[in-house]
Amino acid sequence: MGLPTLEFSDSFVDSPDFRERLKCHEIELDRTNTFIKELITDGHQLICALKNLSAAVQKFSQSLQEFQFECIGDAETDDEVNIAQSFKEFSQLLNTMEEERRRLIQNADDVLITPLERFRKEQIGAAKEGKKKFDKEAEKYYSSLEKHLNLSSRKKESALQEADAQIDKERQLFYDASLEYVFKIQEVQEKKKFEFVEPLLAFLQGLFTFYHEGYELAHEFEPYKQQLQFNLQNTRNNFLSTKQEVEKLMNRVRSADQDQKPPGQWTMEGYLYVQEKRPLGCAWIQHYCTYEKGSNTFSILKSCIRRKTDSIDKRFCFDIEVVERHGIITLQALSESNRRLWLEAMDGKEPVSPEANFFCADGVLIYLVCFLPESDDQNYRVCAVHALVHKLPDKNKEMLEILIKHLLNENNMMTVSNLGVIFGPTLMRSQEETVAAMMNIKFQNIVVEILIENFEKASESKDNTQHTPVRNNAFILYPYCTNGHAPPPPPPPQKIKPTNISFKTVYEHIRKSFLILIHRDAKAIYSCEAEHSHELSFPKGAHFSNVYPSVEPGWLQATFEGKTGLVPENYVVFF
Repeated sequence: MGLPTLEFSDSFVDSPDFRERLKCHEIELDRTNTFIKELITDGHQLICALKNLSAAVQKFSQSLQEFQFECIGDAETDDEVNIAQSFKEFSQLLNTMEEERRRLIQNADDVLITPLERFRKEQIGAAKEGKKKFDKEAEKYYSSLEKHLNLSSRKKESALQEADAQIDKERQLFYDASLEYVFKIQEVQEKKKFEFVEPLLAFLQGLFTFYHEGYELAHEFEPYKQQLQFNLQNTRNNFLSTKQEVEKLMNRVRSADQDQKPPGQWTMEGYLYVQEKRPLGCAWIQHYCTYEKGSNTFSILKSCIRRKTDSIDKRFCFDIEVVERHGIITLQALSESNRRLWLEAMDGKEPVSPEANFFCADGVLIYLVCFLPESDDQNYRVCAVHALVHKLPDKNKEMLEILIKHLLNENNMMTVSNLGVIFGPTLMRSQEETVAAMMNIKFQNIVVEILIENFEKASESKDNTQHTPVRNNAFILYPYCTNGHAPPPPPPPQKIKPTNISFKTVYEHIRKSFLILIHRDAKAIYSCEAEHSHELSFPKGAHFSNVYPSVEPGWLQATFEGKTGLVPENYVVFF
């Protein structure tokens, strides 16, 4: 039920019904005044809470920004790079949201609190002042009226006329106060409909703007979110496959003989007790010793002889003789099998290690995990894989093509990333079963993905491209020559013959072959005109500095006149 209507004519009558209706309006104004006070208090608390929330979000965002992901290994996959960068992306997103929230907080006082406080003081306060004036004039009028009516009729006519004039004046003041009060009440009740609601609407509009900004940011964030979810799923799949391999390795290590030589960078390593002569007897001092066959550091070893059991009261002993120190050094191993391993390592025999099987597809491709350059250019990666695939023996390439063609079959409904997770650890299994090798499974998966996605480019025959001076996006061929005749093409790479050589030897050979030309100078024997921005144009006789091999067969990376780019390998000679 609404408030009763106040008629101006009722102000002259001033009936009890009028007073009752007037009281209803006064109660409503008091209730509105109390509500606005509570609303202002709640608004201050809301603004304070928003400030605290903003400060907490900013602190949270700062923590995300400062955190640095550290992954196992020296290199990271694209998935790991994106995941490591995700915290900074989250931080930037939260900071953008907080900028809009700060604008909302800064405007909250002007938009919400100040207008409500002004309405309460100016409008409702004015109505209260009108009530005070009305009550004062009413009391004064009715008091004067009572006195006027008590005047005796025997008084002089002039006195009575003066009393009548005074009461008329008091009545008029009362009527004016009553009319103004009724008018003010009606004005406040009408203004309440918009001056009370408008600040709330403006505040909500600012809140909606903040939410809309969040919606727009979420819409812009959607592609990155989907890509990150894809990266996370790939990482989860890699983790599951790697976890199984690591658990198997852990179980094998747990069940293996403790005296068995583990794979590592040293031919032999472990604790030995060295006999040191003392004035009174001798002492056995524990040392951690390492030995690498073929290293210049250990070439001084002259001999290693097992001590006879009856020649010393200690077990598991053997003697070594070195150049820099005269006399025999007696060492004590930890067990008989441990002594046997040390003797095998230092008597000139090859260490016991798994043999590299170059009849398997991974014989040379494993090398890619260590030497594939870190580049964001996908074509560059494809070129690197292309170059390494053509280093495989013919049988290896044939087997690899059969496998990749099978994986490319239309009946295969699996995604490329899932195929990489499944076939990466199998196709490119490391020769040494270590945790570090297990951590490189993720790179093996990426190589398999590149082989599947770019099969035609990676398996393209080099023989078909050597005589064509054209270059496609996947593989770099030979440049256009300007000397009037084509120079002889570079010699074809020698095929890798199957041999029973350790993978470590192959690893060192490949590494040295890549480092052999680093920082050398060369001279051009032909002139050449570049066809692409990353090639160098040069005249005959040009001098190059900092020359080293490129990942693309037949090409070198060189610096000429301050510019670095690619030059044909058969166009230069080294000093």
